Amino acid sequence: MTEGLCRRAASWLLIAALTGCTMAPTYHRPDLPTASVYPAEGQPGQGSVKATTLGWRSFFQDPRLKALIAAALRNNRDLKAAVARIEEARGQYRVQRADLLPEVDATGSAVKSHGQSSYGAGTGTGAGATTLTRYEAGASVTNFELDFWGRVRSLSKAARLNYLATVEAERAFRISLIADVASAYLSLQAADERISRAEATVESRKQGLDIAELRRKAGVTSALDYRQAETLLTQAQTELASLRRSRATLANQLDVLVGGPIGAPLPNGLPLAKQGLTGELGAGLPSDLLLNRPDIMEAEDQLRAANANIGAARAAFFPRITLTGSAGYQSTELAQGVGTDGLTWSLGPASATLPIFDFGRNQGNLDAAKARKTIAVADYEKAIQDAFREVADALAARRYLADQVEAQERALAAQRESAELAQLRYRNGVSSYLEVLDAERNLFDAEQSLVEDRRSQLDNLVTLYVALGGGLTE
Repeated sequence: MTEGLCRRAASWLLIAALTGCTMAPTYHRPDLPTASVYPAEGQPGQGSVKATTLGWRSFFQDPRLKALIAAALRNNRDLKAAVARIEEARGQYRVQRADLLPEVDATGSAVKSHGQSSYGAGTGTGAGATTLTRYEAGASVTNFELDFWGRVRSLSKAARLNYLATVEAERAFRISLIADVASAYLSLQAADERISRAEATVESRKQGLDIAELRRKAGVTSALDYRQAETLLTQAQTELASLRRSRATLANQLDVLVGGPIGAPLPNGLPLAKQGLTGELGAGLPSDLLLNRPDIMEAEDQLRAANANIGAARAAFFPRITLTGSAGYQSTELAQGVGTDGLTWSLGPASATLPIFDFGRNQGNLDAAKARKTIAVADYEKAIQDAFREVADALAARRYLADQVEAQERALAAQRESAELAQLRYRNGVSSYLEVLDAERNLFDAEQSLVEDRRSQLDNLVTLYVALGGGLTE
């Protein structure tokens, strides 16, 4: 009867420990710290394609860029570190979660004792030596905390949320890496196109310088015209050298993002004008970002973990009750086996620890936990505000960069015609070579600006795609 009551008592204590209350505050998601809609400035021309349902292989059309992104997702060192941090957090969560259940250890022993026996004294039988061997086997539970106040559960929940935060951090880094690779690649493509135009300009101006020298020797023009033609050439050569230096830097940056040389030959890339990135992405509502942006979800997981840690800090003010118990069998014969006659068990001692004089340690821990939650709330709200700004900026840029590229294309066409007219006027003696110099310089700048404007437009579409949570699926 007593044994049954003890077993039921132990079961009740275990159930209470596993299903007891928690002292963590009820979690409430903070209100949206931004406007409920995006600024009207970026709304015209908004499309209906959802970034989260558009895989990055569908969004990007350039086969070379796709191969580079795939290589980066395999080889990037920072991404590998982010994945390792997930495993680290998962291990820490498992360690903390294990405290919710009793740790059971198997025990076994064999004791041999030898002593004198007085058996038979007074009966005519002499005292003799006795050797006794005792075998024991069982299992024990030591210092299992009965989690009445939810301290262990709160710590376990905080560890789990920190683990989930690392998962979201890895996902956030993954789409950030895709954006970085795409941006570096587009910049490299722009550099190649600018270099190609600069090289063509250098060759053209070399020919112009040769013509200017012939005209100077023939006495048709002055030495000033010749020097001005030489100035045009040196300006183009200087710009070409600068572009080649920038391209080398961009190539090195892309190699680091990709994780090193790929080795296998890459497919041919597409020029900027044929990248084919969709501009029909729908922004939705700012509240959608809470579920679409992994960096926001990471911040919220950290906030919820901070909230759980408050529960653990509060529970530290209450008694901490631990339980010890064991059960097993003992026998004097190893080959005898296990029988009910050899059953042994014990429950206890149970101990309770109640802090009385801790000189403010627990209160300090509670104050620190509350302060960390306040910091986590601010970080969460700032993450939302940053995401809102990124989307709003990208929407506005999408609208105006399209106008800018179109205007620059018209400007280039006009500048090219102006340069041709200036050359014609100069050859007919209507104007000086200074007019040609200005027209050629403006034409070169217009060509370079158009390439940069196209790159900016494409880069902005990539930014908008990632800002809306795109890139998590392949």
